[in-house]
This record gives sequence, C-alpha cells and structure tokens, in this order.
Amino acid sequence: MIGRYFHLTENHTSVKQELLGGVTTFITMAYIVVVNPQILAQAGMPADGVMFATCLSAAVATLVMGLYANYPIALAPGMSLNAYFTYSVCLSMHVPWRTALAVVFFSGVLFLVLTVTRVREQIVNGMPDCLKHSTAAGIGMFIAFVGMRNAKLIVSNPATFVGLGSFADKEVQTACFGLALTLILMARKINAAILIGIVGTALLGMLRGISSWPTAIFSMPHPSSTFLQLDFRPAIHLGFLEILFAFLFVDLFDNVGTLVGVCEQGGFVKDGKIPRVGRVLLADSIGTIFGSLTGTSTVTSYIESAAGVAAGARTGLSNVAVAGLFLVAMFFAPLATAIPAYATAPALILVGVLMAQSITHIRWQEFSEALPAFITMLVTPLTFSIATGLSFGVISYALVKAAAGKFKEINTLVWVLTVFFILRYVYLASA
Repeated sequence: MIGRYFHLTENHTSVKQELLGGVTTFITMAYIVVVNPQILAQAGMPADGVMFATCLSAAVATLVMGLYANYPIALAPGMSLNAYFTYSVCLSMHVPWRTALAVVFFSGVLFLVLTVTRVREQIVNGMPDCLKHSTAAGIGMFIAFVGMRNAKLIVSNPATFVGLGSFADKEVQTACFGLALTLILMARKINAAILIGIVGTALLGMLRGISSWPTAIFSMPHPSSTFLQLDFRPAIHLGFLEILFAFLFVDLFDNVGTLVGVCEQGGFVKDGKIPRVGRVLLADSIGTIFGSLTGTSTVTSYIESAAGVAAGARTGLSNVAVAGLFLVAMFFAPLATAIPAYATAPALILVGVLMAQSITHIRWQEFSEALPAFITMLVTPLTFSIATGLSFGVISYALVKAAAGKFKEINTLVWVLTVFFILRYVYLASA
C-alpha cells in the first residue's frame, strides 16, 4: 500500500532508501530547532514557545509536501526570513512581535491565493531552462560555501573578504576527517554515506571534547506562550505593506530557487517543468499560515533536502520520516540538536558537488544562455541569497536576449519579473 501511494517502484526507490534519505535531511536541518528560537527570542518572543512552533510548523508543512505533492523536499521556518523578522521588523522598525506574526499570517494567506490562482506555478514553470540549471548549480556552490564556513575551512579576512581557516583548529581537523570519510564512502557507493559521515564526525568531535554530549534526553514543549498570540489590528495598517512585500518577495524566490535546485538534482523536472508544482507550492503556504498561528516566522522549503536526495530520497515517503522526527524533536530537543554545525558541513560540501552537475545541461557555446547562467551561479553564493542570484539571472537574461535580437525567446513572465526586480532594486537604492 505504501509503495503504491508513493509510487516507489516507478521512482526506483524503496522504503529503506526513503527513510534513510529522510533521516539524512532531518539531521542536516535539525539546527533550526535551536537556531530559530535563539533568533526570534531576540525579538522578545519566548524561546520555548518558538521551539514548539518551529517543530510543529515544520512537521505540518513537510507532511503536506510529502503526502499531497509526493516530493522529498522538507520545510521549516526560513533562516533569512527569521533574521528579517527579528532584526529588521521587530528591532529596527520597533514592531511588536505579535503584530509581526500577524503580517506573516497575511503573507501566508496571500501565498495561498497566488498558489490557487496558479500565479506561482506559472513563475516556476516559466523560468528559462538555463536559469533552472544555473540556479541548481548556484545553490550547490552556495551550500558548499556554507558547509566550508561551518567547517571553518573558509573564514572572514579583512584584506580579501574570505580566507583559509587554520588547520590548528580542532573543528577544522574534525570536519576534514568527516569530509574524507564521507567522500570515501560515496566513492564506494555506500547508500548511507552522508548519514554515516555526519554521525561519525559528530562522535569524533564529542570524543575529542570540542562539542558536548547531550545534556539531557527529554524536554517538554511549552506552546502557550506563542500559540495564537497574533495581533491583527495594527497589522492591517498601510505602513505594514512594505513588510508584507518583503516577506512575500524573499520567500517566493528563495522557495522557487530551492524547488528548482532540488528537483533538478533529483531528476524530477520533466520537459522543463516540475510535475505537480501547484501541490508543491501549497505546502509552504499552509506552513506559513500554520507557523504564524503557532508562533514562528515564514516557513519555506529547505535546500538541505538536497542531502536527503543525495542519500537516495525520491518520494514524499522521506518527508513523512522528516515530519515524524520534527514531532519527536519537540520532546527530545537535546538529542536532536546535539549534532554540531561542523559535523554536517562535509555533507553540505559534497551535496554541492552533486548539484553542480546541472552545469552540463547549460548551452555554454550560446553566449545569451551562458551569461545569465554564469551570473546566477556567481551571485547566489557571493550574496548569500538564492533570491538575489535568481533576480540577477532574470535581469541579465532579458538584457542579453534583447541585445542579441532574440525577443521571441523572452516570455511574458521574464519581462514582468525583470521590471519587477529592477523596480525593487530602485526602491532599495532610494530607501
């Protein structure tokens, strides 16, 4: 019955392979269970309530994605969006967190409307092929860069912006061990290579004393402090339209970039389109609405899902495992968060290698295809933003195609997005 529902045979996978992929995805994104409450707590939100909301909203959205869309793409409160929520909206603009949650709720409702009316579906499917392939590759470079940063292999440098970390650092040494272990296992085609690498690296770090063993096993969630604490009345004020637009914009294009990247890696794209993309986009809409009601910022697709796909996940069954682990994490947070960032760093680096394979599908000999692809891949990691990389790619695509006289290759969506993106950057320049 499970095989028929999730079409395991058609996707050349098995229950074991899906569960392994689900566990791998969860481990690579389990940090959100601790990091999201830490960030939102700075806005004055109770951390214990946010942790409950983080786990529950992630579980619900991930389950919708798995059961309704049948894709191995997990969701949780987005990192860039929780930072915007805290530092820009609550701290800089002095907006109370209850009001900010109401704005997040309205953005989720608007997302739902855009999804039902198929506007978002047209955006995803209307992207030129060169931008789809380069977005996947750019995300691969982005998460590899994040992995190298988490491993402290890449550090900030006042003279050159970034530089090589110190190999005297025990975290760097341990991460390098994990990288070597994981790539050896992957080269030997061991199915659980990424998961074994993460667990092995974490254990070595604990044995070396550079990270702590779990301080406890069980902890009770406390939802009441954030559950249904939204303040709708001030959120209707016209002055909050800018905040609503920011939540909408960042999540829309971060999510589009992530979906395209993971689907490219998993081989889900058919004839340049993502099947069932309307169902896919419904998941983050529901997750955002549900998350705001329980007490967290915008929910979006997670690029860490690529680690699960690399480990073999091909259907929504892996998402069922991820959702279950998020629910368990509500009660076993110390265990779920015991794996340090340097332990998951090797997985991110090697998944980046796998995602970069989509470069081969770009027509490099055609300058009008190569230029926007290159810009997308370059800007995504350098600006630390999938949305920014995608927007630069769209603008450059329209510009170079128009300059080459290939107006027929620029569809209506690209023209609309180009104008939209340019106006956005003009607005940001004058703000």
